[in-house]
Amino acid sequence: MRSFSDKVIYQIYPKSFKDSNGDGIGDLRGVIEKLDYLKELGVDYLWLTPFFVSPLNDNGYDVADYLNIDPLFGTMGDLEELIQKADQRGIGLMLDMVFNHTSTEHEWFQRALKGEKEYMDYYIFKDGEPDQYPTNWQSKFGGPSWEYVPHLKKWYLHLFDVTQADLNWENPKVREELKNVIRFWKEKGIKGFRFDVVNLISKPEVFEDDFEGDGRRFYTDGRHVHEFLKELVADTGIEDMVTVGEMSSTTIENCIRYSNPQEKELSMCFNFHHLKVDYKDGQKWELMPADIDALKNLFRTWQEEMQKQGGWNAVFWCNHDQPRVVSRLGDDKKYWKESAKMLAASIHMMRGTPYIYQGEELGMTNAGYTEIGQYRDVESLNYYEIMRKDGKTQEEALEILAARSRDNSRTPMQWTGEKGAGFSEAEPWISIPENHTFINAEAERKDADSIFSFYQKLIQLRKEKKAIAEGTIEFLFLDQKNVFAYKRYLEGQEILVLNNFSEEEQTVKLEEDFRGFERLIGNYGEDNTKGAEKVLRPYETAVYEKLN
Repeated sequence: MRSFSDKVIYQIYPKSFKDSNGDGIGDLRGVIEKLDYLKELGVDYLWLTPFFVSPLNDNGYDVADYLNIDPLFGTMGDLEELIQKADQRGIGLMLDMVFNHTSTEHEWFQRALKGEKEYMDYYIFKDGEPDQYPTNWQSKFGGPSWEYVPHLKKWYLHLFDVTQADLNWENPKVREELKNVIRFWKEKGIKGFRFDVVNLISKPEVFEDDFEGDGRRFYTDGRHVHEFLKELVADTGIEDMVTVGEMSSTTIENCIRYSNPQEKELSMCFNFHHLKVDYKDGQKWELMPADIDALKNLFRTWQEEMQKQGGWNAVFWCNHDQPRVVSRLGDDKKYWKESAKMLAASIHMMRGTPYIYQGEELGMTNAGYTEIGQYRDVESLNYYEIMRKDGKTQEEALEILAARSRDNSRTPMQWTGEKGAGFSEAEPWISIPENHTFINAEAERKDADSIFSFYQKLIQLRKEKKAIAEGTIEFLFLDQKNVFAYKRYLEGQEILVLNNFSEEEQTVKLEEDFRGFERLIGNYGEDNTKGAEKVLRPYETAVYEKLN
């Protein structure tokens, strides 16, 4: 399997990237229009979230047809042109494969509803009475994970929305159908694949109640998941393409297996443990300040264990499901620029393939919505109702949504400071944050000190310095609160990375003089090292190379 250690991947949420036809919704031609911007940034691959035919109950993660483009986003001709034009710029396209479930509007499920035995076996149906759920498992979006079909006298499993029916991977016909989807897109010139919640595809032999949790322990990293992945990869011939698995509530042991090249499963894994450090009592919809010590420990554990046993991480802060990191772990007001740059460097210098989510390279912030009517996300709207029923005031529920909603990352890309932010000439499908007047691509591309320019340099460094792409990682100053530091080294090259996760100054002391190091990149003008000491200013990042 090929290594993707010196590559950087850029995630596009097409609906919010660029509208080319004035309907307020981003589309594939909008991506074509912005390819030169992406080339200028320096990224190697574009991962596009789903734009297949879908009722869009979960923003495209409810696929009704894996082989056709939803007219909302364009045509097959648009996609073919995008593949070709990206290719001309040395950029490969990655598609998002939602293979745990389909939309209930998919032809397979519609035929299952008609009672066709062959297609009922494509899904997980259980006999039962309307007043007795097959198990007490909870959906990831809230409420029970089973839905009753009266005319069939059966329940079907949906780990996500009620319109997202889980596929039965135990059925070889299902696996063959999904392989054909991969083959189809590979033939079109797609260069890689991201697999949505792929570690949930293997369900248990016996379905039983969970009296300890929400049911996830019975289907997460399930009994046949590794053999199913090996079969999918081998039979479609994608072992040398870039592949990433989204892993929900996973373990290091499983991620090592998913991503170790000898296993021939995936190039790398996403895991989300580091994005739960501000969940009070582990609950997404309860707020608390981020626990930076826990964050440091999680990074250290995952980095060291994956390194030790040949696994490979996808390293990231943001995606279409997460709030904006500068609002979450930085300071999106006073130290907006400094903290956005520090958060970028802290990830990009680590061992793993870095991902940039659209707008992250500009320091885009959370949406700042103050009314429930501004939200569009199904999960947010569901949980708003749940929180209100559980006794939270409107104000409390809105404060939690403002911090946690997936819509924070789905606001339109901020291209210019004008009305509509250069995203669309029409009213956008979701409203644009007011700060687009100064946080936008047009302004930042002209500014050598911008967050955009900083990201360009980070991407360049990964290509220039082998120690960053392939080197060993070792963590430093573990006991120093709010200091996240490590070194990378390979074949005589040594890189030192220092990050301050707070607005208070932090002093670090090396065992050797800083004069033996050259600063490669930082977010403050003048360096302030003195002998073996450095005072890290608020949200400072500084990356040094040891002089030989």
